[in-house]
Amino acid sequence: MAKIKLTKNELKVQKDALKMYQRYLPTLTLKKQQLQAEIRTIEANAKAVRNKRADLEKGFDEWIAVFSEEGAFPEGIVTVSNIRKGLGNIAGVEIPTFMGADFSRGDYDLYATPLWVDIAADFIEKAMSLDLEAEVLDEQVRLLENELHATSQRVNLFEKVKIPETKENIRKIKVYMADQQVAAVVRSKISKRKIALRGADTSEKEVSSL
Repeated sequence: MAKIKLTKNELKVQKDALKMYQRYLPTLTLKKQQLQAEIRTIEANAKAVRNKRADLEKGFDEWIAVFSEEGAFPEGIVTVSNIRKGLGNIAGVEIPTFMGADFSRGDYDLYATPLWVDIAADFIEKAMSLDLEAEVLDEQVRLLENELHATSQRVNLFEKVKIPETKENIRKIKVYMADQQVAAVVRSKISKRKIALRGADTSEKEVSSL
């Protein structure tokens, strides 16, 4: 704990600081709760997207045996040409949003390639799109968790350090000032007593000289 000046000015500084901490703490606590709720929601969305991806793959199981045929499915037939992302904002944190993806298809001989290859390529595009969406959601969670960590640190700093420390500083200054006030009163009484005693001695001398 830093050393403080035991003065009226310092008392005002500490009281102002306490008001500021107490004013911002509820806002930080609310932000922390909002971030926690948003992270849970996004994690649930990411899980739903991955479940959708798994269901899509299960529905395409009948094609797996065909895929395994040597040379049946052209390599690199589907590639991602562009990922479209937007920009969102949650609790003051900028996050990427998934807007879709564009795909390119490799050249292949329409006569030598089975008809089901086009259907398989459509499936791959859908699967890759879901994978990309899940990755963007994961990035959202990562960014929000970083902000949550920083916000939680501020909440703990205010709750466990700054507010108790400032209250203790105010208490110390008040105790010191009260002690000083008592000491001043005592000194004043002693001075008055001495003056009164001197006055009495002077009166006695004057009487004795008569």
